[in-house]
Amino acid sequence: MALNNQSAVSEFIFVGITSDQNLSHFLFILFLLIYLITVLGNTTILLSILIMKRLHTPMYFFLSNLSFSDLCLCSTVTPKMLHDLFSDRKVITFIGCLLQLFFFATFATMEGYILSAMAYDRFVAICHPLVYVVIMNKKVCAILMSVVYAGGFITAGIHTISTFSLTFCGPNIINHFYCDIPPLTALSCSDTYINRTVIFGIVATLGLFSVSVTLASYMYIFYTIMNIQSLEGRYKAFSTCTSHLLCVSLFYGTAFFMYLRPASNYSITHGKVVSIFYTMVIPMINPIIYTLRNRDIKAAVRLCINKLLLCIV
Repeated sequence: MALNNQSAVSEFIFVGITSDQNLSHFLFILFLLIYLITVLGNTTILLSILIMKRLHTPMYFFLSNLSFSDLCLCSTVTPKMLHDLFSDRKVITFIGCLLQLFFFATFATMEGYILSAMAYDRFVAICHPLVYVVIMNKKVCAILMSVVYAGGFITAGIHTISTFSLTFCGPNIINHFYCDIPPLTALSCSDTYINRTVIFGIVATLGLFSVSVTLASYMYIFYTIMNIQSLEGRYKAFSTCTSHLLCVSLFYGTAFFMYLRPASNYSITHGKVVSIFYTMVIPMINPIIYTLRNRDIKAAVRLCINKLLLCIV
């Protein structure tokens, strides 16, 4: 499917989150704070894992990639949205909209795949601890992450081509604060049935596959944990999984709510609220969840901060 170059629209205009100037000032401060916490939190985790050699393990390798994905995901949407809160005309070019959708879809998809890879890593670590080092060697980790990145780019490419192969004759006003598939499809003057079917099919198939891998991994994990005789060992095994399970629940819950609903049930207002949670809140929460529940990460973060303070002084 090739991109359609017959569209009369050369730019899009966002409606944005609100037209109330007083509310815009409050939201700017709130979202800027969220963005700064997100950047600081995920960057700190990346640097901490890089600095501490004892964290150079598969578990933290995947966690560092999750932090990178979160950092890129929020940076794809938030800076433009912050700028638009004080703009009378919230404009984005046709190419800019295409690129924003592509990179947003790339990193959002990658996040789902990384969470599945992390679930598989925990499955091997808890259910097959004696051969964990053999199974999750550097080559396997590299292959898994190559599949994650390739899958993210390919899936995002299909979504982007499917959306922008449509004809946009006007109007060009997107009732959203970034370029997403549902509001863009609603603006098209061509038949969108095939495109919506393709997008729904890809999200459902890959999303359910990713969820299935995660659920299957944790079914085996819980079965193994319940057979552990030591209460201390059982608690330790549970504690390594709860953070990941919480992140998985937040991510897939919002993703399925956004993209697996029938078009007739799509609400712009609900879509914006969920999108804020999906693009800004979850990338901020993930590093907090992993930092609060992980002693190694907390120790690494303290070491990282101390080294940075020494460099500044």
